[in-house]
Order: sequence, then C-alpha cells, then structure tokens
Amino acid sequence: MTTAAAKARLEGAILRIELDRPKANVLSMEMMGEIEAALEAHRENAKLKLVTLRGSGSNFSFGTNVPEHVKEKAPGMLAAFHRTIRAVAAFPVPVAALVEGRCLGGAFELALACHYLFAKESAVFACPEVKLGVVPPVLAVLGHHRLGAPLTERLVTTGAEISAKEADARGAITAMVPGEADLDRIATEWFDKHLAPLSAFALREATFAARSGSGIFASLGAPLDAAEARYVERLLPSHDGNEGITAFLEKRAPVWVDR
Repeated sequence: MTTAAAKARLEGAILRIELDRPKANVLSMEMMGEIEAALEAHRENAKLKLVTLRGSGSNFSFGTNVPEHVKEKAPGMLAAFHRTIRAVAAFPVPVAALVEGRCLGGAFELALACHYLFAKESAVFACPEVKLGVVPPVLAVLGHHRLGAPLTERLVTTGAEISAKEADARGAITAMVPGEADLDRIATEWFDKHLAPLSAFALREATFAARSGSGIFASLGAPLDAAEARYVERLLPSHDGNEGITAFLEKRAPVWVDR
C-alpha cells in the first residue's frame, strides 16, 4: 500500500512502514492517519510478527507539524496524535522504530511508544517543546516507563537532546547500529534470530502480557487524557504557549511574559 505521506509494504511476516516526507518526515495529521490505516489493515493478519517504522532519507522525523500546533488546530492535532500513539503502543505484535539522524518531538514520543528501538550510533533524540512554550504530553506520561523518571523529568523540563548512547544506557535501545550498517538489514537479522522462529499466536499473547503488565496501557489511558486536557485548557489560552509557536513559525526569538 502506497499513500501520500507514508508507504507500507508487507514482506512475509514483517510490515514495513516508511515515513516518506524527507528530509524532515514531519508527522502531519495526514501522515498520522496513514500510519493508523496501515496498522489497522494488517491488525488481524495472523501471520504477522513485526512492524517497522522508519523515516525516508537521513532522519527519522523532526516531529509533529508545528503549523498544526496553532491554537485553532492544536486540539484536533493532539487528539489525532494521541490516537496514533495508542494504536502503535497497543498493536498486537511488536512495533520497532528504526532511527537514524534526528528523532524529535512527537517522533521521539512515537519511537518510545514502540516495543523495540533500533538506532544508529549517531542518532539524536529530544522533545524540545518547552522551548516553544508548550509541553510533550506523551513523553510526560510514557517516558518514565521507557527511560526512567529522572531522565524523563530532565527532558520534559529542559528540551535537552540525548544521544543514542545515553538512551542505550537507559535500556531503551534494542540494538545499536554502526554508522555504515543498514538499519533494515540489522533489524531483519534480529527478527530472523529472535521472532521468526516463534509462534505468531504466542507472540501476540506475549506482546499483550508485557505491555499490560508494564503499566504502559494504564499510562496511555486517563493520565494521557488528563495531560491532553491540561494542554488544551491551560497552554493554548496562554500568551507564552502561543508566542513560542508563533515565534518559531516567524523564525524569531520568542518574547516571554511568563503567563
């Protein structure tokens, strides 16, 4: 299946989804919908054992579409993005993010929602939303599961970048990939060794058991709803929440008034 912003192809027991808007591969609402559609189309495939998400070109993705963060569009964008996050996190077989280059904002949150994360050694991760006067709700509720609470608090409150090496030290990386190696090949070799020999039915049961037991499903329920509501009710009406987005779009420094 090929669509406007994402490409999906089934190769045996692997569904490969490519974010196809290089170089930024921005997660527009259009692309989010196409990712969900690709997942839904293969959800009941009893032979499926893995889904991979990869960006086209040299970057995974720069994140969600900043123009869709403006006050008039943000509620719909947030709802669509969180629906996509939940679709990935609750998919019945594991989803792997294959990351090289920059993985920023909503793209980092999408990668954290995946079950596995393969990353080039040079990959960079960050959620810089606070620098735009807003916050990353998914990182706030999901990060402590995937990265640990202290690092998550630092990332949410500073917008700092971390390297693949630091993410690996936190246990978030399934396999680190040298710069000259091919991500698809490494992930496929890992699949051939670890998942291909398994019963697809047992793998689905194991995937559900691991996610249910981890508390990820619970965190992506009411806590994410609450974080989304606070964003809409407090950040969107605020001066600084709008100033940061406007300044970014106008390519100038923000002028904060601290309210």
